[in-house]
Amino acid sequence: MNATAGRPRRPIGELTVEDMRLLIGQDIGLPYLLPLALKVLRDNPMAEGDMYEGDLLSAVLTRNPAVWAESSGLGRELRVIVSELIDLPLDLQQKVERFLIQ
Repeated sequence: MNATAGRPRRPIGELTVEDMRLLIGQDIGLPYLLPLALKVLRDNPMAEGDMYEGDLLSAVLTRNPAVWAESSGLGRELRVIVSELIDLPLDLQQKVERFLIQ
């Protein structure tokens, strides 16, 4: 099933945090969406879609490590963002730790 089935198409610049979370979680358009997501996360690392606080960060952190190898600049930027976070919920903290040891 197409991730955008039943949803109106919109320009990439008009995607919501929830749109990005869903698409990134399905590995759709990562070369285009990860830079946008990191821009959001720079301003608000705990940006929230429709699930829970930090759900965009969770989607970004759990991409295949190969994604970050291909986009090392983005990976470095994400490392900077997460290295400054404190008092994260346990589940999100574990995702950060797994990302950092990749």
